Amino acid sequence: MEREPGQVEDKTTTSNVAIIVVIVVVVVVVVVVVVVVVVVVVVVIVVVVVVVAVVGVVIVGGKVGGEGEVSLVVEVAVVVLVVVVVVVLAVVVVIVEVVAVVVLVVVVVVVVVVVVVVVVVVVVVVEVVVVVPAVAVVVVVVVVVVVVVVVVVVVVVIVVVVVVAVVEVVICMKWFSWKKIRSKRQNILFTPVSLKSGLGYS
Repeated sequence: MEREPGQVEDKTTTSNVAIIVVIVVVVVVVVVVVVVVVVVVVVVIVVVVVVVAVVGVVIVGGKVGGEGEVSLVVEVAVVVLVVVVVVVLAVVVVIVEVVAVVVLVVVVVVVVVVVVVVVVVVVVVVEVVVVVPAVAVVVVVVVVVVVVVVVVVVVVVIVVVVVVAVVEVVICMKWFSWKKIRSKRQNILFTPVSLKSGLGYS
């Protein structure tokens, strides 16, 4: 028996719907994984930056306080400065992460749209038997590309955060050293005499 035209169209329509559903499911899973990875990376980055800042303040503050060459006002100012730097760095990191996620989502959406268009064109031009393997290959390629992009973004962000943390510590150390040298040259403290004697500074 020959197939009626209506039957062929119904089969083609069903295949198209199934293909689109599979693509949407794959994209949703990939986006969820990306969001989870980004959230974890942001949390780790914030924790690392805060720990580095606290350790830097404790170490440098201990050295300076032990020598008694920097006043309480300067120490408090340095702590405030470090806190501000940490907050700014955290905000910058979050902005970078958000931009990276937005770019990644846009890329994924564009790829999905292109894939859907290609699939529709192939379905129209060729028959269902040829389309199914083609869709499988395209889905695999899309998943591989998305994974590679995510890995590259995460690696770049980690490298940037490490470099920023190192620069932050170096700047703090240099700042303390400059203040100590200046204090030695001027042979004064930046607090009143009564406050200095009350705090035990000689």
